[in-house]
Amino acid sequence: MSKAFTRETDNDDDDEDSPSLPALPLGTKNYMTPHGYRLLKEEYMHLLDVERPSLVQTVSWAAGNGDRSENGDYIYGKKRLREIDRRLRFLAKRMENSLVLDPAQRGDCDQVFFGATVTVCHGDGVERTYSIVGIDEANASKGHISWVSPLARVLLKAREDDTVKLPLPDGVEELVVVQVVYRHIAF
Repeated sequence: MSKAFTRETDNDDDDEDSPSLPALPLGTKNYMTPHGYRLLKEEYMHLLDVERPSLVQTVSWAAGNGDRSENGDYIYGKKRLREIDRRLRFLAKRMENSLVLDPAQRGDCDQVFFGATVTVCHGDGVERTYSIVGIDEANASKGHISWVSPLARVLLKAREDDTVKLPLPDGVEELVVVQVVYRHIAF
């Protein structure tokens, strides 16, 4: 049957989480820094207080214009409302399951845990610094890696001068932990 003769419902993709962000491991909290939590909260409040009411007003206006089957404002507006509602549910779940940890409050600790800024020496002799942050805060170009990433997982619980083995597709790379510090992470 041709797709032209099928009806798409309003609930086609309501149960999906955001495809751009990875899922949390089952049974774990959503660890994040105060900065990451604040960004999620700001996005949630913006969608709820600004975008959604404005769009509801537009859809209501468009619905009053008559035939809805060919009304672009109405059709697009309803689709965008579903997207906003889905994103609001996703953000609410992320925030509800969050555990906010401030790395600057950790104090002196020589072991790698969430929030640590770790300097490692790679096999090629180059030192790189990584900050272990929440899933929603990860940005590899700035050296912010998610606590569930393969690199962070091998670094967890390591101490200064420990050697860890990072499995790669073409073998295993040995990394030496040079420094572990807990401080405010610059985003």
